[in-house]
Amino acid sequence: MSYDKFNTRFAPSPSGYLHLGNAYSAMFAEHAAREKNGQFFLRIEDIDRQRCRPEFEESIKEDLDWLGLKWEKPVHRQSDHLENYQTALNALQKMQVLYPCFCTRKDIVAEISQANRASHQTISGPFGPIYPGTCRNISVDERQFQLAAGVTYALRIDVVRALSLVNDIHWIDNDQGKVAAKPEIFGDVVLARKAIPTSYHLSVTVDDNLQKIALVTRGEDLRLATHIHRLLQELLGYDVPEYRFHSLLFGKDGKQYSKRNNSVTLRTLRELGHTPTNIREMVQFY
Repeated sequence: MSYDKFNTRFAPSPSGYLHLGNAYSAMFAEHAAREKNGQFFLRIEDIDRQRCRPEFEESIKEDLDWLGLKWEKPVHRQSDHLENYQTALNALQKMQVLYPCFCTRKDIVAEISQANRASHQTISGPFGPIYPGTCRNISVDERQFQLAAGVTYALRIDVVRALSLVNDIHWIDNDQGKVAAKPEIFGDVVLARKAIPTSYHLSVTVDDNLQKIALVTRGEDLRLATHIHRLLQELLGYDVPEYRFHSLLFGKDGKQYSKRNNSVTLRTLRELGHTPTNIREMVQFY
């Protein structure tokens, strides 16, 4: 890592109102930057145009301002950076580590089910069976036929080939130290789709590089995604940030805070008369 400033970011999706868990994450990232005289960025992850809405983006800014957080201007909006994601995809294409996948979700489920009935079992990742690589193995002629026919597709990364192009990869976790990256646990993940020319994995990796993020702060639930992101960083020649993962917050019912739970949104708590000091006490952030 060779960044001049110790930059951090808070990167919400404008698909609902911020909740207490988001507040903790934003304060966590801003505090880390201020501790080392760095910069704190607000990034709006709005690539999912069906779920993201302008009013939620405005509410994010209002809530963060109410909490007393200050971020660098202008706000980084992912929908304004599609060209950057395409540039990264083009680089990966030249390395021949991407392939179009024409499988529907139904096709994938059927393929996995068929494999389970055969003599061999499918490989499971952290979140269940991983993509069996059906389209990775089709012929060039079949691939060209599908593309020419306008069949909808996703671009997947050939993890095995990608790993053959890099050396030992790892990251530095502020709590756990050196962690070896093992992206193969996820299989050939989707990096872009025909309709949406990027994905979470690709866009956050490119964005962190664009904004020269020195410390990536995330909730514990996103720790495993780092395995994929480190592979992409290595392939694209990006500097490697440090990582720190904070604990998740849960309500009295034992469920993780969610945008679907209106009772814990900052908007509702503000309307009920709570103050930023109350919020800090509620999430035990000091």
